Amino acid sequence: MLKIIKWLGLTVLILGLAATGIIYGALSLSLPTLDGNGHSHEVGNKVTISRDELGQAVINANSRNDAAYGLGFAHGQDRFFQMDLLRRNAAGELSELFGEAALELDKKMRFHQLRKRSVTIVKQLPAADQLLLKSYAAGVNEGLAQIGFASFEYILTGAAQKPWRSEDSLLVIFSMYLDLQTATFERDKALIQIEQLYGAEMVAFLTQPSKFQAALDGSLLSQYIDDIPQLRKQDPAIPDAYAWQSIAVNQERGSNNWAVTGQLTQTGAGMLSDDMHLSMAVPVIWYRAQLNYVVSGQATQVTGVSLPGAPAIVVGTNNKIAWGFTNGYLDTADWVALDAESKTWQVTEQIRLPDGTTQPYELTLSNYGPVREISGKRYALSWVAHQSYAVDMDLLKLEQAVTVDDALTIASDVGIPVQNLMVVDSQGNAAWKNMGAIPGRIQPSELAVQESDYSAQWQDNELIRPDVKNPENGRLWTGNSRVVSAQDNKRFGNGGYALGARSSQIRDRLNEKQQFTEADFNQLQHDNEARFLKPWHTLLLRQLNQNSLENKRYISAVENWQACACAESIGYTLVRRYRDEVINIAFSAMQAKLKTEGGSLRYIKRDLEPAIWQLIEQQPSSWLNPQFKSWDAQLVGAFIKTIENLTLEFGSDIQNWQWGKVNELVIEHPFSKQIPQLSNLLNMPKAAGFGDSFMPAVQGPNFGASQRFIAQPGHLDKAVMAIPGGQSGHPLSPFYRAGFMGYIAAELTPLLPQKLNHQIVITPVSLNYTPIM
Repeated sequence: MLKIIKWLGLTVLILGLAATGIIYGALSLSLPTLDGNGHSHEVGNKVTISRDELGQAVINANSRNDAAYGLGFAHGQDRFFQMDLLRRNAAGELSELFGEAALELDKKMRFHQLRKRSVTIVKQLPAADQLLLKSYAAGVNEGLAQIGFASFEYILTGAAQKPWRSEDSLLVIFSMYLDLQTATFERDKALIQIEQLYGAEMVAFLTQPSKFQAALDGSLLSQYIDDIPQLRKQDPAIPDAYAWQSIAVNQERGSNNWAVTGQLTQTGAGMLSDDMHLSMAVPVIWYRAQLNYVVSGQATQVTGVSLPGAPAIVVGTNNKIAWGFTNGYLDTADWVALDAESKTWQVTEQIRLPDGTTQPYELTLSNYGPVREISGKRYALSWVAHQSYAVDMDLLKLEQAVTVDDALTIASDVGIPVQNLMVVDSQGNAAWKNMGAIPGRIQPSELAVQESDYSAQWQDNELIRPDVKNPENGRLWTGNSRVVSAQDNKRFGNGGYALGARSSQIRDRLNEKQQFTEADFNQLQHDNEARFLKPWHTLLLRQLNQNSLENKRYISAVENWQACACAESIGYTLVRRYRDEVINIAFSAMQAKLKTEGGSLRYIKRDLEPAIWQLIEQQPSSWLNPQFKSWDAQLVGAFIKTIENLTLEFGSDIQNWQWGKVNELVIEHPFSKQIPQLSNLLNMPKAAGFGDSFMPAVQGPNFGASQRFIAQPGHLDKAVMAIPGGQSGHPLSPFYRAGFMGYIAAELTPLLPQKLNHQIVITPVSLNYTPIM
């Protein structure tokens, strides 16, 4: 019997090893070749694609078009599936890959008709830009063709790899519009519903300015001085109107950046820091690259991160200037109220499924944009992404800029989602300006716009916009809160600004020193001091001390919270979760009512900080949940709910409530959720949570700084670029996880390529070549 068991065990082991061998063997067939020679009809001169130990792509070419080809070749080899998802997501074409499970998402995206818009815009671009996109697409397709075998994602889905086209690069840029600006028009939608249900005074109360204001000119918006509006009593038609509602918070698509002038650096050059906050998955969104090419006889070198699918260096430096972005959150969308007489028409979008059949989607259009019902009334969405100036190739002009003045001149014409451009140069200058598409209409509105008030200036990009160059104190900062003056705020509007706590903390940190190095900026990027939560810490301790004996262990944890989002802090977890539950219970009735209208407070939850403190301090009876007899009881109830939820999620052992475990960083490949057996192969290693919202070190379980960039133009030997993932999307590639542990350890990972270990040479078809093997 024992022999049989041993033989069975050995057989299972052999079969398991064989299966593993087959899987790895199949995967290895789709690994790209990193060395060799090839030829192409699509290049004018020799192009080399080299890679260093991190897999950073170094492209050498004699023209910008050939450099675009080389970058496309590298993207096609390393990131094609990611690019495919980006274009399909923006176009509403994921159902062709994933079937009916993706239909609702595709319908949501087809609402914007971005495939049609991309095709139209490509035809309108200057001839030089069309050629550049053509070169890039050729590089992508030839890089993909070199591999020879489809990647495992296509094997699992059974889908074919469709060639890359020029308009697909525009769809990738549109994918960033969707990521960065959807919250703007969804926030407006929520405010329209709140106005319908509770009146304009409630909208003003909920969206009042916070005390955390960090505009570059120091201006303040007027504080809310009216009385707290009464919250209507329970609607008899909604028996659970006061049931506890957990209000999700929309992830703050944003970023930090700041800069100092040369008077605050040892070298005399300006210094820039930029870390863009986005969802993090495998592969990470950015791709490290250096482009070397010639323009008018002059050598150009640009180093930074690219977005796979597009031919540009998005954030980086040409050693004369360095630039970075944070999301601008200007008001770039309006909902236009329609009536029975408004002109509308229907179109049918066909959504293709894997079996080749199509699913029709009926869409209503108007002269102002696509139409959607909000609480039973029709509204048209006028959004900057629907305009002809939304996307272009002018971002590439930064590669030739020599000074910050050059960059400021370029900023107004660039077709990207509007960003806070932060730029420095080797001469010691530093500047800020909004870069990207801004509608020309001059009266933005967070509530519905009447047809009679609709402005034809929506068709024009705003060219006149504020900027700040070389402030007297030598310091500039942005963090998704209001940057413009209070006066300019009336012109450009609030598209969902952050509170300003993060920006204020960055500003204050910059004012603590008189000289900075790259290491200083790296330290500030990792600043996780919980300044924003200190009033909540005081409130919670006060509540706990009302029953000090029963709450003894919680009081000890809160008292020793370290005032930071530190991995070992239990007290931070308690304070952070307590704030969430106080907001949840205070706004449960409103959230329940909005849910019956298909709405939510999700997109305005981060606005609620000033309002919740007024409610806590004034304790109006109409806002008291009937579950409780007093506001003190309601605040205690919020802590009881905090403990219940932590116990449910992480068990009763309080040691498991350390912030590093509760906010653990888990960066996953999309397929690992559907196929958990592949998670060890596909996912990044888990890391203890460090950082949170409302502080410079922004981090959630799968969200945070998607890169960390620090540079002084002219002194790039110490420049930094850290990324939470590797270059390649192939799990067997040596570059799949390269750089991840350095990111976790807060290392000063070099921006510039290190020793080059691989090289592909592509020559024009007319020259002699040896095929890539």
